[in-house]
Amino acid sequence: MMELVRDRELHEECGVFGVFGVPNAASLTYYGLHALQHRGQEGAGIVSADDGVFRRIKGDGLVTEVFDEAKLATLRGDMAIGHVRYTTAGGGGVENIQPFLFRHNTGDFAMAHNGNIVNSALLRTYLENKGSLFQSTSDSEILAHLIKKETRFRDRPRIHAIVDALNMIEGAFAFLIMTANRIYACRDKYGLRPLSIGRLGDGWVVSSETCAFDVLGAEFVRDVNPGEIVTIDRQGLRSCDFSMYKRCEMCSMEYIYFARPDSDIEGCNVHAFRKVSGRLLYEESPADADIVVGVPDSSLSAAMGYAEASGLPYEMGLIKNKYIGRTFIQPSQELREKGVRMKLSAVRTIVRGKRVVLVDDSIVRGTTSRRIVTMLKEAGATEVHVRIASPPMTNPCFYGVDTSTYDELISAHKDPAGVCREIGADSLCFLSPGALLRAGNRRELCMACFTGQYPTALYQSPDEANRETK
Repeated sequence: MMELVRDRELHEECGVFGVFGVPNAASLTYYGLHALQHRGQEGAGIVSADDGVFRRIKGDGLVTEVFDEAKLATLRGDMAIGHVRYTTAGGGGVENIQPFLFRHNTGDFAMAHNGNIVNSALLRTYLENKGSLFQSTSDSEILAHLIKKETRFRDRPRIHAIVDALNMIEGAFAFLIMTANRIYACRDKYGLRPLSIGRLGDGWVVSSETCAFDVLGAEFVRDVNPGEIVTIDRQGLRSCDFSMYKRCEMCSMEYIYFARPDSDIEGCNVHAFRKVSGRLLYEESPADADIVVGVPDSSLSAAMGYAEASGLPYEMGLIKNKYIGRTFIQPSQELREKGVRMKLSAVRTIVRGKRVVLVDDSIVRGTTSRRIVTMLKEAGATEVHVRIASPPMTNPCFYGVDTSTYDELISAHKDPAGVCREIGADSLCFLSPGALLRAGNRRELCMACFTGQYPTALYQSPDEANRETK
């Protein structure tokens, strides 16, 4: 992974998409995954099912790099599930690209996962001691082994084995499990990861984000609830709760950064959430300035909200080069330093002589914030007042978000004044956790990376967990 991207961006582990009961399901899944490409750019895969025959294609790279018309034509059937991946737990390698496909004498099945299992090390040891042989280092494979570990009740419907397996897993997950006749859509009991169901003609689609429905012309039906398994087959939708402990602790970073602005998460539009957070950011932390500039792309909505609330003009003072290579090679330190300018550039005639409010969604390591502030001042900005539309990130995430280690989180070691000095800004303010809840009119959100209050037990020390997610 190139250093430039790691400096600037957070990464969510992946996105999942499924189609049931629609002809050419794999081709529709391709378009769905393309809409979810922002959730993972390192690998993609699709498994189709046709009269009990499962076919799979997966590979490294973007969706458009892994698939073409000829490959999609081989994935026959009216059922398919797909996956886009960014590497966290388990690391890279083609063996870790999903969906996973399992051959079994009771029936083949495929599985795709978004999230992170925090008790994966314990479960892997337990399963290996019972004879399981893992094909990958991904924690996602654990669910398949748990589903098949019990051999005493082979006559039971598969849903019972899935319920038992999910109750052994702790952490964040949205699972799609596809058998020869149905798709199971499962969401963790804390509601940490999004998963939605849509209607497409006489069939159904399931997606990590609703933005993928619009691409296909599907109609949003509902979200999968926390602790719920939705069975999709020829009879339609059926619901089963695997846990009666239910929370609505959606990952706050879905709203702040990861999700596309045209997605709705649990009834709240992402763009609207970010815009309100920008308005609240101004109310909490006004700045004496001339213009408001957002850092493209995820911060633009918050910058609009800040500008509207402040009455200051919103300007495109930073432009993102959308054509920089995903794996741009930087062979020397000198070129690495120039890298941020290849991806982001200041508009000199807009910022020259101006006091700028720079709105960003978050600060992780601080490296890129410093470069952007420097860039604006070199372009002639007289002052740069940084406003962050989230609280200081002081704790790593163990639920599938790559927020690195304590050591690399600048706010874990410096207060806002220290971070301000480090990035060279004239002032720096963060949004409060309470304002984040008000932005979405919510009572609960997972804000563990800001507060250190994790909704689940972690099972491992932070150092051990961080070693696994690197």
